Amino acid sequence: MKCLTIGILAHVDSGKTTLSEGLLYVSKMIRKMGRVDHKDAFLDTNEMERERGITIFSKQARLTIPEKVKEGEKPEVDFTLLDTPGHVDFSAEMERTLSVLDYAILVVSGSEGVQSHTETLWKLLEHSHIPTMIFVNKMDIANDSQSQIMEQLQTKLSNSCIDFSNQDENYFDALGSCDEILMEQVLETGKAEKLDIAKAILQRHVFPCLFGSALKMDGVQEFWELLNEYTIPPENRQEFGAKVYKITEDEQGKRLTHLKVTGGILKVRDILHGVNPNGEAWEEKVSQLRLYSGEKFVPTDEVYSGQVCAVTGLSQTFSGEGLGTEQNALTPILEPILRYSVILPSEISVHTALMALRKLEEEDPQLHVQFNEQLQEIQVLLMGEIQLDVLQHLLQERFQMKAEFQSGGVAYKETIAKPIEGMGHYEPLRHYAEVRLLLEPLEHGKGLIFTSSCREDDLDRNWQRLILTHLAEKQHIGILTGSPITDMKITLLAGRAHKKHTEGGDFRQATYRAVRNGLMRAENILLEPWVSFRLEIPSESLGRAMTDLQTKGAKLSPPENSGENAILEGSAPAIVMMTYRTNVMEYTRGRGRLICTPSGYEPCANAEEVISRINYNPEADLHNSPDSIFCSHGAGELVKWDAVENRMHTESPLKQTHSVDVQSAPVHTVRKSYTGSLEDDKELMAIFEKTYGAVRRDKRDERHNMHTEKSAPKSKPVPLPKGKEYLLVDGYNIIFAWDELKQLAGKSLDLARNRLIHLLSNYRGYRQCKLILVFDAYKVKGNTGSITEESGISIVYTKEAETADTYIERVSHDLAKEYRVRVATSDGAEQVIIFGAGAYRMTAEELRYEIMQADEAVKPYLKKT
Repeated sequence: MKCLTIGILAHVDSGKTTLSEGLLYVSKMIRKMGRVDHKDAFLDTNEMERERGITIFSKQARLTIPEKVKEGEKPEVDFTLLDTPGHVDFSAEMERTLSVLDYAILVVSGSEGVQSHTETLWKLLEHSHIPTMIFVNKMDIANDSQSQIMEQLQTKLSNSCIDFSNQDENYFDALGSCDEILMEQVLETGKAEKLDIAKAILQRHVFPCLFGSALKMDGVQEFWELLNEYTIPPENRQEFGAKVYKITEDEQGKRLTHLKVTGGILKVRDILHGVNPNGEAWEEKVSQLRLYSGEKFVPTDEVYSGQVCAVTGLSQTFSGEGLGTEQNALTPILEPILRYSVILPSEISVHTALMALRKLEEEDPQLHVQFNEQLQEIQVLLMGEIQLDVLQHLLQERFQMKAEFQSGGVAYKETIAKPIEGMGHYEPLRHYAEVRLLLEPLEHGKGLIFTSSCREDDLDRNWQRLILTHLAEKQHIGILTGSPITDMKITLLAGRAHKKHTEGGDFRQATYRAVRNGLMRAENILLEPWVSFRLEIPSESLGRAMTDLQTKGAKLSPPENSGENAILEGSAPAIVMMTYRTNVMEYTRGRGRLICTPSGYEPCANAEEVISRINYNPEADLHNSPDSIFCSHGAGELVKWDAVENRMHTESPLKQTHSVDVQSAPVHTVRKSYTGSLEDDKELMAIFEKTYGAVRRDKRDERHNMHTEKSAPKSKPVPLPKGKEYLLVDGYNIIFAWDELKQLAGKSLDLARNRLIHLLSNYRGYRQCKLILVFDAYKVKGNTGSITEESGISIVYTKEAETADTYIERVSHDLAKEYRVRVATSDGAEQVIIFGAGAYRMTAEELRYEIMQADEAVKPYLKKT
């Protein structure tokens, strides 16, 4: 059985949905063709899609041979056709679909030719290594001939684009020039075997092209036959694997996980395992399997390898997740570049709106939601104005929330100009980690690359892997505007751990601080998003357009003529093109057409103005500190970023690589520190005084008494304030500090939490104190925080963007004014802050000791009862 997933991609208005209708019709899956302009297309099922005449959400349809199959039987051919959005605003919806495709159909408009977004789609298909077939549509209204369009395809896309509509001698010669095996066959027999041609297509050595008009059904039947004859199904794998590419809700509000099974068989009631975006393992049961075709679905008991289905019963999956043998998908290439602030009506709270937007973000990864805890402000990153209109419509329709959006400019990024070393040290009491990183600039568009050159003799491989994990897990921000960093290679140079005191979280702190330290010491560059554009205007408006665009700093290609119109292509900063569409409509009286596609990031032209306007202070950002913590006199000492280098314990490998001229280098005498005993000191002093006379010291200088046996005077203990006693416990810190709970957490975090609650409830009953147990939930999107009472303990889960440390510091500061407050944590930095707030510190081990004492004290009473 041939089971394939085929995606159909195109620039907007190329006739992609019309071709989908035609393929469904010739495969006898529908009896009547729908039309986009008639608002009855089989796959444009959403109301907004029908109103606008564009595809917004990816849809699927099944094409089988035979078209009807008896229950329990499998069809000979089972194609799942995924119709993706063509508009650039919904490119991310299209991009995430690529991960589940076996083949792709690229639709090119014969009347428009290869457009800028068509080239972007081609690059994405090339990046994902997806075999591609091309259908040139709208040939009935094309300005250029078939040969001219073929020449354009070969020039702008690939020389391996071959016209399959006329299979003569030239056709086979062209095939032979694309693939060595085909070349041998053509030289021997003058022809090539279909199976070998199909293999060449699968390997992306050949790209078949057909021409026609989908609206008039010209060439559609031939293209359907091409799909049947020249496609090869992937090998079946026995082990279960699946790729999640979309999350939606049905009409009843049930959560649907759309996935493709890549190996094995998925059955109803199967137990699936995964790890959610917060790093927590989950285990859930499949409730129902649905095979969708358009709006309708057929429930099934099992889904086999190669099929696409929707699953109910899974609440923690996310788009891009790999299940079973599959790995998670890579970060999308296309990113939203426009920033908007959300303005809410007075009757809607910020957290209510945040939860609604988080739900939409889960379904639509191209929507990025950011929440500023201090300002209590929500911002969204989008691809364009049409996506903004769709977002407003969804908020109104699904959540009855009428929100307004205020433009906040574009989404900036930051990088560095030259290589620099970053240093991070984290050593509060009973913790230790040190990291040295090398930050190097990369070419624009390369993103972030993390690697290690540290020797395993210096730092164990497991610690190195942990550091690389910490580098990748966080979105690191720059120091100019607080925007994400990009286009850097970050290499682990050196590190140090302590055999007894180092924990996993210590390297997280040291790594984050090392990155930040390097950025503070580097020459930083602010980047702004650029777009590629195609402007089609009447010829008389060409001069005005070129003047406008050159004034805005655009890079222009020579203009081209297209009948009575002129076409301008080029690239420009996204911020200046945001509102230019309105200008085009004005000076062309509605006859102009502007299409923009994100093309990457370039250095910002007015960087100083932007930096001044945003007014970001990197040293005041406590969540992204460049400073380090060293141990001094038994406590953590905060050392400013510019003084860290002189306090580091490891030597920089970069300095070791510099050669030194021995002859010219000055010779320094190294004085060894004296390590004699107290008796040796007294004997030497006696000899000295016998030779040179008694030594008379200034009594005010007490340094000579530092080795005497006289002990320092003891200070009197300071009594605790009177009043009710409060104990605040940092839950996760304690869990990972106690071996018993740490082992439980490895199996289930819930078990570890419940065990800690049980131990603390007995302790609280004996101690008769007010106990507040705080758990970190700041990474849980949309979380508004919660406080519950259990066994006399107040259990707090912090809200989004608020850590347990922040909550404890705030509450202990307030309570310490009137009550006795103790805080149990092994976080040295937190202990220092708490002590300054007037509360009393308690380590994890001290808390364990008190709990054991309480248990011993209670045992005699339990025996009596």
